[in-house]
Amino acid sequence: MVSAVELIPNCYKRAPLAEDGVLRLRCAPLRMTRRSWLAFVAAIVLSLPGCKKPADTKVDRESKFDPNAPAEVVLPERGAYTGAFMDFGDAEDEVSLEMIEEFENLVGKHQAIIASSSYWGEQSFPTRNLNVIWRHGAMPLVFWSPWDRPYEQNHGPDKFSLNAIIDGTWDAYIDKWGDAAREFGKPMIVSFGNEMNGDWFPWSGWFYGANKLVESAPNRWEGPEHFKKAYRHVVDRVRARGAANIKWMFHTNNYSYPIDTWNAAAAYYPGPEYADWLGLSVYGQQFKDEPWANIPPLVDWPYEEMTRLDPKTPIMIAEWATGEFPRSGNKGDWVLEGLDLFRTRYPRVKAAVYWHERWQNQDQTYSNLRVNSSVESLDAYRKGVAHPDWLGNLILRSLKERR
Repeated sequence: MVSAVELIPNCYKRAPLAEDGVLRLRCAPLRMTRRSWLAFVAAIVLSLPGCKKPADTKVDRESKFDPNAPAEVVLPERGAYTGAFMDFGDAEDEVSLEMIEEFENLVGKHQAIIASSSYWGEQSFPTRNLNVIWRHGAMPLVFWSPWDRPYEQNHGPDKFSLNAIIDGTWDAYIDKWGDAAREFGKPMIVSFGNEMNGDWFPWSGWFYGANKLVESAPNRWEGPEHFKKAYRHVVDRVRARGAANIKWMFHTNNYSYPIDTWNAAAAYYPGPEYADWLGLSVYGQQFKDEPWANIPPLVDWPYEEMTRLDPKTPIMIAEWATGEFPRSGNKGDWVLEGLDLFRTRYPRVKAAVYWHERWQNQDQTYSNLRVNSSVESLDAYRKGVAHPDWLGNLILRSLKERR
């Protein structure tokens, strides 16, 4: 049986008291794709107890991995790395080896990339989390978000505003974070200010002048220019601290909201010297009232948009998932389609990170994006990720050999 504890999802209080004195909850994942015109309700499809941990699972773990050896991660010439975020708590930072291994046993594959978050409101560097991930033989992907508690979406900038970052208000914190990253010393990917082309995060260009033209550059817009300045400022300062082990990812939502020229990915792009990876969030249906969409319409144009930014930079599907709802599309087919097309139709995709999370909505129902939202969904994921072109172990190059 599924225990009572297992049925408790992540629910975040998103709204203060309204004028009428009623506390209204917005329960949602901290990093889901939000659009203002979508109804905020969902159906529940609870995970079946039988798909919790298959008895016949054998996970291929890298026996030759030496966590202490100086090394760099190499992009695969064929195939792509597989990875996941595993519902690491309210602030997405409660990383544990047990949760990682439970997911890997569930899907039957070691994960090459493990994602978690580091919010500026915590004012700390996630050394413990990164050590857990790296010693397990995976590369950490960190969503480093300039966001203050209570991490409330759909609200304007807080004390970690882009203007404050550009003005140097938080330089001491950035430097300290960079020092800690240098001391960690192992390969890691950092996504600073992800999904800036949507209006749900406080670092969105929507809050910084949006489509207002820059006086000195009539082909540029105030909103995206503020983000670019802040992004470059952060990267420059961290690099100045000697944190050469970081690969930086420019990470957008697949489609911009609002959809307009000023808000396109290219307007925010800081340049190839500031982006080692290009990232995309690709979510299917997350709520009951959203339309179903298959992988090609979700990825074809955004992938083309990314490839136009730079001809060589690798692309990561940095977040991808869909819910499972009655009288809707087939999640198993959707998952299989994604795992097939990411590695065949989109050749520059070199990694894909599944967003394995379930949350409660304001009507007390659930949106279940987890791979095991049903037996059929889990079977599809296990089948798709078992393909040898999905690499669960990192390809490493010794830095000693490189010298």
